[in-house]
Amino acid sequence: MRLSKSFWQTFKEAPKEAQIPSHVLMIRAGLIHKASGGLYNYLPMGQRVIQKISDIVREEHDKEDCQQITMTVVTPGELWQETGRWGVMGELMLKMKDRAGRDLCMSPTNEEAVVDIFRSSVKSYKQLPQTLYQINTKFRDEIRPRYGVMRAREFLMKDAYSFHLDKACLDEGYDKMYRVYENIFKRIGLAFIAVEADGGAIAGGGAKTHEFQVLARTGEDKVIRCKQCGYAANLEKAVSAKRENRENKCKASDKNVSLEMVETPSCTTIEDVCRFLKVEESASLKSLVYYSISGDIETPVLVILVGDDQLNEIKLQNYLKANHLKAASDGEIERLGLVKGYIGPQSLTDIKILIDSAVALDNAYVSGANKSGYHSKGMIPNRDCKNFDVVDLRLAGVGDVCTRCGGEVEEIRGIETGHIFQLGDKYTKDMKVQVLDKSGKGVHPLMGCYGIGVSRIVAAAIEQNFDDNGIVWPKSIAPYHVYFCFIGKSQEIKELAHSLYQSIKDSGVEVVLDDRGAGPGFMFNDADLLGLPLRVILGERDYNNDGLIEIKERKSGKVHKATKDQLISKIKEILTGIN
Repeated sequence: MRLSKSFWQTFKEAPKEAQIPSHVLMIRAGLIHKASGGLYNYLPMGQRVIQKISDIVREEHDKEDCQQITMTVVTPGELWQETGRWGVMGELMLKMKDRAGRDLCMSPTNEEAVVDIFRSSVKSYKQLPQTLYQINTKFRDEIRPRYGVMRAREFLMKDAYSFHLDKACLDEGYDKMYRVYENIFKRIGLAFIAVEADGGAIAGGGAKTHEFQVLARTGEDKVIRCKQCGYAANLEKAVSAKRENRENKCKASDKNVSLEMVETPSCTTIEDVCRFLKVEESASLKSLVYYSISGDIETPVLVILVGDDQLNEIKLQNYLKANHLKAASDGEIERLGLVKGYIGPQSLTDIKILIDSAVALDNAYVSGANKSGYHSKGMIPNRDCKNFDVVDLRLAGVGDVCTRCGGEVEEIRGIETGHIFQLGDKYTKDMKVQVLDKSGKGVHPLMGCYGIGVSRIVAAAIEQNFDDNGIVWPKSIAPYHVYFCFIGKSQEIKELAHSLYQSIKDSGVEVVLDDRGAGPGFMFNDADLLGLPLRVILGERDYNNDGLIEIKERKSGKVHKATKDQLISKIKEILTGIN
C-alpha cells in the first residue's frame, strides 16, 4: 500500500472522552472513526486487524470441525419469549416492532436463534455432536458506553454453540473449545490467563464457565490468582480463605460470654462503631439488607459479613437464583421493622438470614442491637441467631489464603476477551427441543456456548502492547508487517524506493510505502504511532556512503543493516524471529 493513495490519517490529539490507551491510540493512529456514543466505524488499517483476528479465529475453529453460519442481527422477540429472557436482559436489549407489530430485537447474543436453527434439522443422536459458529455483529445498549471499542454498544463477536447428547460428550466438547481458545490467543501473540468465572444471565450462576483474560495493567477486570498453585478466578467468582493474621479480638473462650447491649450514639457505620468501642473491624459483623427480585416477587434477605469484608453481589444473586438484586432503601428497611445502622442478626425470625462462611460461628462479635443508638457485644452466631444459612458471599482479597493449596493469593488486572460456558439443557428445554437417544427416547440435548470479542481483542492487544510513542502490534495481527520510508530528494533514490517496495510486496511481505513526501520526523512519528513490527529506512546519504539500508524493530528498538540484495531475506529472517 502506497500511503499517498491510502485512506489513512493520523492525529496529534485524541478526543477528550478517550481515557484509556487503546481508545486514544486507535483514534490517533487512524484505525477507527466515531459515529456516535459507543458506535465506531473501522477504517482500512483497523479493518485489516479485525480481518486477521477473524481469520485466526476461523482457522482454529475449522480445525476442530466447527461449522460457520451467519445468523440475522435482528432476531424475533418470540424466540426470546420462549426462554423467558425477553424481560431478563433488561435495557441492554434494544427492542423494536416491525410494521406488523411483531416484536424484534438487535441481538445481544444468539442462544435462542441457534437453537431455533438446530431444532429445524437435528432429530437424532446420530447427528450429534454439532458445533455451529459465526463472526457477526452484536448490539448491547450500554447505559454508559466508554473506553472506545472496549465497551462499545455495537461490536464484532465470534459466538459458537455446541449440542451434545450427554454430559460426557459436553465435557469433551468444552475441553476441546478450551484448547481452541488457548490456540487462538497464543497465535495472536497475547499474554493471557484462563480463569474460573460466573455464568451470568446467559448460563446461570452454577454453570461451568471460564473467562480468557488478556493481561494488562489497565484492565478493568480484577483476577484473583494463587501465587503458589496458579488457581485463578474472576473477582466475581473467586473463593479464598481469611488471612491467617486476621484475628478476632473478641474471640470467645467458651459459650458463656454474655450478650451485652452497649450504647453507641451516632455510630451507624462499621468504622464508627469499632472506633468508639476500640475493637478491630474483623471483630464486628456487617449487616446488609437486599431484595431478591424474580419476576414480580421481591423477597428481603439479611446478609451478614465480617466487618472488614465486602459483599460479592454476584455470589449473592446466584445463591438466591434471583433475576435481579437491589439494596433496600431506608424506607424499606424501616417497613421491615429494622433500624438502619443498628441491624444485627440475633433473634430475628421474619427475614431470611445469610451468614458469610468467613464468619466464625462460635466466636463473639460486635453487631447491631436492632435498637437505635445501640450495638451488642459478645454476639455468638451459633447461640444468638435463629435459622440462618452459611454461604460464601465475600469478595476475595489480596493476601487471602488459597483454599486449594494454602498459598497466598494476589490480584492482577485483565481484559475479558473470551468466555466459554456449559449451558446444559437450559435453552433446549425451554424451547422444547428433543432428539432421540439410542433407545429411541426423546431427550433434551445439552449445550455449550463460546464467545470471543473480536473487536475487543483489538483494544486488548493495544492495552497490552504500547509505549509512549504508540502501538506495538504483535506480528500476527499487525495491519502490515513493514513500514518502508525513504529520505532523499533525488530521482534515483525515489525510483530505488519504489522498486524495493514492489520487490518486498511481491515477496509476500505485507508492506506500506510512505511516499507522501513528508519529513523524516513526521514519518518516524507516524511509523511509531501505527506500530508495525518493522520500519525500513532507505536514507540517501547513508545508502550512498555504504550501500546499506536500515531495518528497525518496533518492539525492541534493535537496528539491523542490509544491502539492497539482502534486504528481503533479512526482513523475512527478522520477522520469523519476533512475535
